Amino acid sequence: MTELTPIKQAVATYAARAAEKLRAQGSVCKRMRVSIRTGMFNPNELHLAKGALVELPYPTNDTLLLTRAATEAVEKVYQDGYRYSKAEVLLLDLRQPGEFTDDLFAATQPVACDRLMSVMDGINQRYGKGTLRSANVPRSPEWGMRRELLSQSFTTRLDQLWRVYCR
Repeated sequence: MTELTPIKQAVATYAARAAEKLRAQGSVCKRMRVSIRTGMFNPNELHLAKGALVELPYPTNDTLLLTRAATEAVEKVYQDGYRYSKAEVLLLDLRQPGEFTDDLFAATQPVACDRLMSVMDGINQRYGKGTLRSANVPRSPEWGMRRELLSQSFTTRLDQLWRVYCR
């Protein structure tokens, strides 16, 4: 990818998925690292790998806050003129809610945010993954993984095991 918009969409998608996983395990995070890089194996292309560490205002598992912070971080590290091939979102400082011991006046995740994320997860469980999502997360992105040539999963899926018939 050479343009900023699809890279921001990819990072927002990864951050949203990470937030879903945080909520599923009942965790929150306080920091996040967002990285983008070019392909490292083509000697004819310019190489670049950059990342940014994002300190969140409070420990959170809020999809909207995480996607906003991740896309802002991408804007800081993106440089024009490169062909990017990988984006990453790493959640750091994971804990259970209430384990953080900030000062008395530190901001905490609003209760309304918890309710909103609970409703969002419930709708997505009932009507399918991605039914409700952040506006910067596309349903079927152009940059998505191509799966038409995906090989079968003989070692991990029983329904794809070979059947051998003897005559």
